[in-house]
Amino acid sequence: MNLAAFKNSLKMDAPGDQLSAPLIALWYDAKGDWNAAHSRVDHLSDRVSARIHAYLHRKEGDIWNADYWYRRAGESRPQISLEEEWEELVLRYL
Repeated sequence: MNLAAFKNSLKMDAPGDQLSAPLIALWYDAKGDWNAAHSRVDHLSDRVSARIHAYLHRKEGDIWNADYWYRRAGESRPQISLEEEWEELVLRYL
């Protein structure tokens, strides 16, 4: 799958079975369902999930919590728009 196919999948009612939990979280986020996105990664402890978790809290506006999750992912908060960060994450984890 590439970015165009991932974006095209947003027309569907549910994410594909082949997606990882972090990508499913990004899929739900793009569909406007922050709670469903968050529930896909909030119980996971790997660095990829922590990175998605960080993005979600940044989007929510909870910067302190976001920075905590960025640190757990071994990264710092990016200085780009949320839209750019979302696309960057999808590309990184496809």
